[in-house]
Amino acid sequence: MTKLFIGSLPYSITDQELNDLFKDFGEVSSAQVVMDRNTGQSRGFGFVEMSNDEEAQKAIQKLNESDFKGRKIFVSVAKPREDRPDRGSFDRDDRG
Repeated sequence: MTKLFIGSLPYSITDQELNDLFKDFGEVSSAQVVMDRNTGQSRGFGFVEMSNDEEAQKAIQKLNESDFKGRKIFVSVAKPREDRPDRGSFDRDDRG
């Protein structure tokens, strides 16, 4: 199972459209556009899980930096949550 990150998505895209975009490359286990909790609007990125790693790599090769509904989208293997920096905290005494 490979989880892909898709960035720079059109704000109008739905989960189904994201699924449809990737299904040409193999079996899609899930496709989700990330929505803003407060506004309910798309945040412009999403995640797709594909069952087969080889199919996921093919999707990356074909779709990364491709045009989708007038936007240049970016596709890569998603980083695990623990590998990403914590954007919400910083040391207020460290302002130089």
